[in-house]
Amino acid sequence: MTNGQISDTARRWLITGANSGLGAAFARAALAAGDVVIAGVRRPETMTGLAAEFPGRVFAVRLDVTDAEQCEQAVKQAVAEHGRIDVLVNNAGFAIIGAVEETSEAELRGAMEVMFFGAMRLTRLVLPHLRAQRSGAIVQVSSMGGMLSFPGASAYSAAKGALELASEALAAEVTPLGIRVLIVEPGAFRTEFNGPSLQSATVIEDYQDTVGPVRGVMTQVHGQQPGDPAKAAAALLTALALPEPPLRLVLGADAVAGIRGKLAAVGADLDRTAELSFSTAVTD
Repeated sequence: MTNGQISDTARRWLITGANSGLGAAFARAALAAGDVVIAGVRRPETMTGLAAEFPGRVFAVRLDVTDAEQCEQAVKQAVAEHGRIDVLVNNAGFAIIGAVEETSEAELRGAMEVMFFGAMRLTRLVLPHLRAQRSGAIVQVSSMGGMLSFPGASAYSAAKGALELASEALAAEVTPLGIRVLIVEPGAFRTEFNGPSLQSATVIEDYQDTVGPVRGVMTQVHGQQPGDPAKAAAALLTALALPEPPLRLVLGADAVAGIRGKLAAVGADLDRTAELSFSTAVTD
């Protein structure tokens, strides 16, 4: 396929946050595979460079995932102009650091609005089309922070964890309908995630020993993260092509180690408290 020519077999991807970070890497990988990308971004003009590189296959739509009307319009426009949506990638998100007490209700709700409610809103809007097709995939970009948490990550992990559990249920509901759900759990990748867009809650001195080091590390590793976004995107496309893709795709050695540690800790707690657990049964 040459640029500007779209085959009938080319997939139509709707990717939120497609203008930066992992979203941009996912978009580029889909385009390199000959597919079409509908980029849901708050500033459509940021997609002009990629659109020039892949003429006729990049279409930017103005989309703030917290705006219900824009979400509805973006899905309607994608289907009307491109016939269908084959892959939805809920990628929009941001980092926020702060102890539970340091994090305001507005900051907590803001994280949930973007990374949980926004993603679920688009999922619900796309599902009728995928059900009618009896095909398609929903990619929920979570994080290793969706499976575990640490000091200062309460708001972020709460939003990603909520998305993961809702998506577990979703997968069980839609797999019989020919729809795949893939939860992506990246570790640290070399994006702008830890850069200027990093949000930090108001500092309370008593949490400096626990949250303070996390704030420091988050900013210090910017530009030195071990993960390559292009390789993450390649892994995503490979996983989607598997006859039986996993429910979760963990990306990065740090994420694998962290999640293995979390699972081991949960298992240890189960073993340590098994007697108490079993003691709660009704006695006949």
